[in-house]
Amino acid sequence: MSDLESPLPPRRVIYRGLKIDLALQPVRLADGGIAEREVVVHRGAVALVPMVDADHVCLVTNDRHAVGETLLEVPAGTIDEGETPDQTAPRELAEETGFRAGKITFLRSWHVSPGVMSERMFLYLCEDLTPGPTDLQPDERLETRIVPWAEALAMVHDGRISDAKTMLAILLCDRLRGVTQGDRS
Repeated sequence: MSDLESPLPPRRVIYRGLKIDLALQPVRLADGGIAEREVVVHRGAVALVPMVDADHVCLVTNDRHAVGETLLEVPAGTIDEGETPDQTAPRELAEETGFRAGKITFLRSWHVSPGVMSERMFLYLCEDLTPGPTDLQPDERLETRIVPWAEALAMVHDGRISDAKTMLAILLCDRLRGVTQGDRS
């Protein structure tokens, strides 16, 4: 910013929701002018890859009203206010699948849709699982499905899994599995 340019006004929230807010974000244009962009403000979320054993993953079917479909996904959930991603991961795993993990490993994070959203997704690998009861939210209708790893990977490649976080989670974990099993190609 040059000395002649004034600081931009702060982001202005125009709608507050349960999981998201909608804001108008002032941006400086290439010609020096100022415009407003719509931004969906989100606290962030976790995505979980629960390995039931070395060759089976626990996925969930999830009714996604925004797209009018039931999708097969990795378990995931929004970070509660005041919570860290590391605290959200075991809570969401237990709530959505009933599993408790003896080992939860953070793998990486990414921006979900940075053109319009502030959401950051944090990916965790969950291992040494112990079954238990689920604790679904009133608006959740999830069912767990234990899927062979090779089938989950095939579903990503043939389009049966179309959820982006699930595709990325499975592909990243598959690469990690290949590296840990000696395939460093």
